Amino acid sequence: MATPVTPGTENTAPLIGVFGAAIAVSAWGTTGVLIKAIDLDPVAISFYRFTLYSGLLALVMTLRRRPPGWRALWIAAPGGLLLGGDVVLFFTAVKMTSVVNATTIGALQPILVLAIAAKLFSERVSGREIAAAAAAIAGVVVIVTRSSGTPQWSGTGDLAAIGALFCWTGYFVMAKRAAGKITPSQYTIGTGFWTAVVSLPVGFIAGQDMSVPEPGQWGDLVILVIVGGLLGHSIMNASLPRIPLWLGSVMTLLVPVVASLVAWVALDEALDAVQVAAIAAVVVGAVVVLSQQQPTPVTPPQAPLTSATDAD
Repeated sequence: MATPVTPGTENTAPLIGVFGAAIAVSAWGTTGVLIKAIDLDPVAISFYRFTLYSGLLALVMTLRRRPPGWRALWIAAPGGLLLGGDVVLFFTAVKMTSVVNATTIGALQPILVLAIAAKLFSERVSGREIAAAAAAIAGVVVIVTRSSGTPQWSGTGDLAAIGALFCWTGYFVMAKRAAGKITPSQYTIGTGFWTAVVSLPVGFIAGQDMSVPEPGQWGDLVILVIVGGLLGHSIMNASLPRIPLWLGSVMTLLVPVVASLVAWVALDEALDAVQVAAIAAVVVGAVVVLSQQQPTPVTPPQAPLTSATDAD
């Protein structure tokens, strides 16, 4: 049975959630560069990454005698199918357009989440927080438009990124709704499983090479699993029950900041003065939003927040 949060820890839960979300978005900001470095078709990367990721997590939980169970897979199915759509479209976008464009379009998610969070989860957002988030989003738009004329740009890639945006928003909402029903570890395994299920047929239908990776490619996939999976999805799924959904979404605005800097260093994707100023605006907006948070913004969830007590 699921156990509630230990009494007396409620005031620390939001701070832990914010810290965890910061780690996750930083990890996600580096995945675009990692994907560029893997010599596989984008959907194949998605399939093998999430098969490896969810399989290893399930093995660890099974060895601890806490297997995820079919109920967890069923509850995680909506989020997993949406994540599958997001990953397939995002990986395609990264391969076709610039890393900056692919990540910044996805970072427009708060526009959708701010409305959804108020309606579904009764989350209240102040005018100052909305203004700060809007300033950060404006900075994201500037980064996108300034890179639209670069050699790495592709309109089709940007359309794929827009589709990923809507799937990514739905995944966040489903992650929040799963809190209290299954643990974050179970949700992470379940969504990874369904993402792999989505990716395999999509890859064949799209005519992509879904062959088993060469021995030398598995190392890059493992790095992607550690960075994007363990440091990204696992930590974010454990953080979302502790913080408001819209706050977690606003924090994803930091993804393009990290992506821009990493792509600048690793891929020589240039940044001009306007883009640097826009990056600064995104950071300042996110900091203002975080500074407005109260110690206890949400009611602690009833599901355990770590896998230490995982059980069906």
